[in-house]
Amino acid sequence: MKTDYFRLTFSSLSSNELFARSAVGVYALRLNPSVAEISDIKTAVSEAVTNSIVHGYPDSVGEITLEGFVEGETLHINVFDEGVGIENLTEALEPFYTTKGDDERSGMGFTIMKSFMDEVNVESEKGKGTKVYMLKKLGIDAK
Repeated sequence: MKTDYFRLTFSSLSSNELFARSAVGVYALRLNPSVAEISDIKTAVSEAVTNSIVHGYPDSVGEITLEGFVEGETLHINVFDEGVGIENLTEALEPFYTTKGDDERSGMGFTIMKSFMDEVNVESEKGKGTKVYMLKKLGIDAK
């Protein structure tokens, strides 16, 4: 059982993206990360939460769950929604893929998450939502 964790649930409103970034940044401080590591974590969380807002709930407001826990010097961050889900996950994980058209989105959300975190795994089911699992190894021994 995890003993050092947090779990937050909030509305899928764009104003809550900053809340999610801030909460994760403060939680990560217990591992004494560098400024660059904090920035990486907050950027990845921003992308995951924004994906839930824009793609998970395109025509409605729903719930997003943000949770995290520490194992040794590894920070685990998970972002869940119960939105529309992803029809073709393999395609969605490709750089520049977007369902929102050329002018609205770059299609780089998952690519950005993968470049800033040490590991990113995504599960999704059409009509049932998406789960993003990320981890970042922090500290001297993790490098």
